[in-house]
Amino acid sequence: MHIIELMKALILGLVEGVTEFAPVSSTGHMIIVDDMWLKSSDFLGKYGANTFKVVIQLGSVLAAVVVFKDKFFELLYLRKSEVRKGPRLTLMHIFIGLLPAGVLGVLFEDYIDEHLFSTETVLIGLMLGALLMIAADRFGKRTKVAQTVDDITYKQAFIVGLVQCLSLWPGFSRSGSTISGGVLVGMSHRAAADFTFIMAVPIMAGASAISLLKNWQYITMDALPFFIVGFISAFVFALLAIRFFLRLINRVRLVPFAIYRIVLAAVIYIVYFA
Repeated sequence: MHIIELMKALILGLVEGVTEFAPVSSTGHMIIVDDMWLKSSDFLGKYGANTFKVVIQLGSVLAAVVVFKDKFFELLYLRKSEVRKGPRLTLMHIFIGLLPAGVLGVLFEDYIDEHLFSTETVLIGLMLGALLMIAADRFGKRTKVAQTVDDITYKQAFIVGLVQCLSLWPGFSRSGSTISGGVLVGMSHRAAADFTFIMAVPIMAGASAISLLKNWQYITMDALPFFIVGFISAFVFALLAIRFFLRLINRVRLVPFAIYRIVLAAVIYIVYFA
């Protein structure tokens, strides 16, 4: 494999790592960077390119596990938690948050794959997601009843799970929908982001693992260096992006990301339709 292909893998890993957990839609960025510019399908084939995107997504998942490793150890009872009075985040919160989108995803997976993955639907998702984020900052509860992820109630987790169903629409953004939902029901931006990233690990890992098992044959020996570079790149840049975003979110909130999404949608529209 030529160095130019490996550079493309590095760039795609960067795009995945930086955008997967930010509320800006990694799908929209992949359309611009890969489908419109790098075109990994030209040398991997259509299904090979899709498998590559699954592999680099696992790199992002691993980065989230590293960032939140202490919390995952507590959730799995692998480490004794610090002394804390009152409620604490549990696996039940995660399960409740994942349930609505998980059920709808299983029921409508084929329909979503066949009818919703297009440039037009991504544009709609980018715009509607931006409006939701602006609404969350404008109308979210001023008094935050959940300052940290350990303050989240089962009711809040379930409502966030319902809002996460919107992310089944390509371009809407999982993190954008769940952080917005959390802010609307009284979570601080940081608590909503922490819950979003922790909750993303099992759902992303599970979906990616299933897809990878179905398409394992596309990871050939010739393409293996491409997959390895993309995976490492996604892991490193996701690690940096998550830590940066978590330090930033309580200060800048969601509106700047919403504005960016609107600009991104405009760029895609001009390139594809103007």
